[in-house]
Amino acid sequence: MKPYSLKWFKSKCFLASVLFPVAILIAGSLAPAADATIMTVISVREKAEIEDGDILLGSIAAIEGDNTHLVDRLKRIVIGKAPMPGKSRQYEQRDLMMRLKRHDVDWSGVRLEIPQRIEISRSFVEIQKPELQKIITDFILDNMHQENGSLRIKEIRVPESVILPKGRVAYKVLSPRNRRLMGRCPLTVELSVNGHVQKKIWATAMIEVMGTVVVTRKPLGRYKPITEDDIVMQTMDLANLPHNVVTDPHAVLGKRTKRAIGARVPIKTDTIELPPLVKRGDIVVIIAESRGLKITARGQVKKKGRLGERIPVVNVDSKKLLYALVVDSNTVKVEF
Repeated sequence: MKPYSLKWFKSKCFLASVLFPVAILIAGSLAPAADATIMTVISVREKAEIEDGDILLGSIAAIEGDNTHLVDRLKRIVIGKAPMPGKSRQYEQRDLMMRLKRHDVDWSGVRLEIPQRIEISRSFVEIQKPELQKIITDFILDNMHQENGSLRIKEIRVPESVILPKGRVAYKVLSPRNRRLMGRCPLTVELSVNGHVQKKIWATAMIEVMGTVVVTRKPLGRYKPITEDDIVMQTMDLANLPHNVVTDPHAVLGKRTKRAIGARVPIKTDTIELPPLVKRGDIVVIIAESRGLKITARGQVKKKGRLGERIPVVNVDSKKLLYALVVDSNTVKVEF
């Protein structure tokens, strides 16, 4: 073997000390670093609570990355339908990954960190029975025209509670058309969240409305003129009476019964009438007026009539048939 000099050995050591670090730098620049292509990371939580009707990836996972467009797109991926408010649903890791892979996304630059099992629950708002009853009570009071002392809400039947999605809750109470708010009254409450109707509940209110009505003091025969001695005022629950019951005594006095009415019976508008002031064959004065001109003539009534009714009358002198308004028992008026 050829002997090497000390000088030669020192030169080789010097060359190695210079080239070795350079080689390491070059090798380091060429070797792929771990996860060098991973730019976006999706970290799914084991437990997540959502508010909306769809499960979005962004609502159950933290998504980080430099590509903001991709991050926003990933956040909007729909995993599935949300459970009902107050309920939860579980997903296995395998199932969740399959759902994600269905979307047209370049997953080569995305790292998925998904637990073995994920539990997703839906947030909710619970409206209790007392609050539902207050909603209906306020509606009744706002829509009743009775004095406070005459109105009593005896009972309101509603569900024990109502579960709604979380959000801005509003309500609307609906009552049947052409139905008075008294007695046994069915009502509907529409509950909406963020402007969308979520539930309808049905309620029943028992409403007592006390008021004074005109009642017969004694039995009254047919066509009996009504006087103060024939009537009395009595406080009764209007919910148990027809809508046309008379509450003002002055609306009864001076009229007569259309048919016989028993004692202590509330008087209705369709059981009384104004007595006729004139009858067929009566001779009356016909008056015709117009801007300072007044003409009178004698007439014969052809049909019975009450105050304010238009009836046929024959002019005794001209034999002409006219239609005139009954003014009193002796006078009719022609308008022209």
